[in-house]
Amino acid sequence: MANPSKPSKPPAWTLDALNFFLADVRDGLGPYLAIYLLAVRGPERGWNEATVGLVLTIAGIVGLLAQTPAGGLIDRSRNKPRIVMIAALLVTLSSISLPVVSGYAAVTITQSVAAVAGAVFAPAISAITLGLVGSRLFAKRVGRNEAFNHAGNAVSAALAGALAWRFGPVVVFWLMGGLTVASIATASRIRNADIDNAVARGLDCEPEEGCDEPSGWRTLVENRPLMTFAAIAFLFHLANAAMLTSVSQLLSRTVGKDLATSLTAACIVAAQLVMVPVAIVVGRHTERWGTKPIFLVAFGFLAARGALYTVSNDPWWLVGVQALDGIGAGIFGALFPVVIADLTKGTGRFNVSQGVVATVQGLGAALSATLAGAIIVGAGYTAGFLTLAAIAGGGFVLYLVAMPETKTQD
Repeated sequence: MANPSKPSKPPAWTLDALNFFLADVRDGLGPYLAIYLLAVRGPERGWNEATVGLVLTIAGIVGLLAQTPAGGLIDRSRNKPRIVMIAALLVTLSSISLPVVSGYAAVTITQSVAAVAGAVFAPAISAITLGLVGSRLFAKRVGRNEAFNHAGNAVSAALAGALAWRFGPVVVFWLMGGLTVASIATASRIRNADIDNAVARGLDCEPEEGCDEPSGWRTLVENRPLMTFAAIAFLFHLANAAMLTSVSQLLSRTVGKDLATSLTAACIVAAQLVMVPVAIVVGRHTERWGTKPIFLVAFGFLAARGALYTVSNDPWWLVGVQALDGIGAGIFGALFPVVIADLTKGTGRFNVSQGVVATVQGLGAALSATLAGAIIVGAGYTAGFLTLAAIAGGGFVLYLVAMPETKTQD
């Protein structure tokens, strides 16, 4: 019978390396897709900002709809490392096929496939981690996972920027291919037999060993703290997702498009570097401090960030304020699977619950840019940033009054 209080002893470096290499693979081409389609294909082949935006929107919706089924797949799977390897291969093949596919439909299909495969990574890595280390060490290990994920994002972004300067936008395909090979090789070193599949889905033992079957869907809907957390995740991303986009647009108006691109890249790298120590600290102290006070700190920094953008239009001030994203988003990333694991313990629905909440938060992120853009056009950047800050403040209050502490003191 599985015992979550007695964790396995997996090679720590294997999970470290997997999170590092997957950091760039799991999101596909991301922002580089738009750059490639506009710079390499361009208007002469029928591509402009509108057509690129349509492709990104469709792929984003498909990926959003895939979140919950992906979580269900991971819950049922008995070989999670293999699923990670297949997903990494699908994302990469869909991305590196772009130089040889043509037409809006073909590009949309490839990026939709990448989005569906990419939905697997978050629940799979969380499940593998939980199944390897057990519930007691889960928070600490998730913090370490996030630290290596952010480090991988920062390194790959720096490499992409440096190599693209020399070899052009096509270099991102070779970079992704190399990272995928490294990801697959690393995942293959995780012994599937070391993963407790019952613990990985939030059960205390396998159903055939005599424990209860996984709870039904009604259990999730009736789990009030879980539904509250989904609403909180929605508000966090509704407030957060549009901030970098709005800052980038403001920079393009104040310093010009070329310098704004470089400063936006600096914003991304700076935030990722801040997230590394934040994730480590959160992972190490969650059991002692609890999830609630740490999450309130995340909302506090998110609200403060929105308000601080309005103080000055100086580009370096804006970059510095954006670096605070490393605290808010760093905490959210480190605690997201921990809170859900706490709220679904014993149900056998850990991973599908991740998918449900991820879908809700993805909806918040999708609406964020539209909301901010409409306010900025109608009332200016100050009103836009203050609105996002107010939403973050609302999330702070909701967490404070409605969300319980998920960590019980021994």
